[in-house]
Amino acid sequence: MEKVVLKAAKRNVTGKQVKALRRAGQLPAVIYGRHVDQPVSISLEAHSAELAFAKLTSSTLVTIEVEGEEYTAIVREKQRNFIKGNLTHVDFLALDLNEKIRTKVRLTFVGVAPAVKDYSAVLVHRMEALEVECLPTDLPERITVDISSIREIGNNIHVREIPLPENVIVLDDADNIVIVATLVKEETPETPGGAPAAEVAAPDLSVERGKKDEEGAPAKK
Repeated sequence: MEKVVLKAAKRNVTGKQVKALRRAGQLPAVIYGRHVDQPVSISLEAHSAELAFAKLTSSTLVTIEVEGEEYTAIVREKQRNFIKGNLTHVDFLALDLNEKIRTKVRLTFVGVAPAVKDYSAVLVHRMEALEVECLPTDLPERITVDISSIREIGNNIHVREIPLPENVIVLDDADNIVIVATLVKEETPETPGGAPAAEVAAPDLSVERGKKDEEGAPAKK
């Protein structure tokens, strides 16, 4: 894993004054956790930070350089402007490299499922991430799931069937289904008047949820 280094400066500006900081091309952030005496308010160069975050996952270790000090951390929360979509604030969780951490690691699905090709199956993702425990240095950026074993309708993959990197323990129930092959429902039952009897529910989408950040700007995570 390539080391990710973010350069930052300590920030004294808070509240509504942070808007001016953003207009100047800076991204406000904070570093917190049991391994820092008190939260450290910082600012990052917004453009370079956006480019860096586009390549990171929620379990990527980052090194934050702040005026001669270094913090090893993971991104705990990102807030975005609802309209423009740009980052408005980032929370970093500081870590101790010698202490195990519990966090979620995103799943990446690879391969081709014969059930899709041979039976026109639809693959339903029941889980998008696994909760794991390990030392920060053993934390994977993502966990790979090979779907080539899904050969027929009804075939699935359980948590227990996913190979994990060395020294990584999964905390989710081993019997949980991660992905399953199902049939496509081609027809929708209709009422006597010709209208569909019920709407098909849209699938849940994984989104960055927003909240109002510490400076009061509307944000989207």
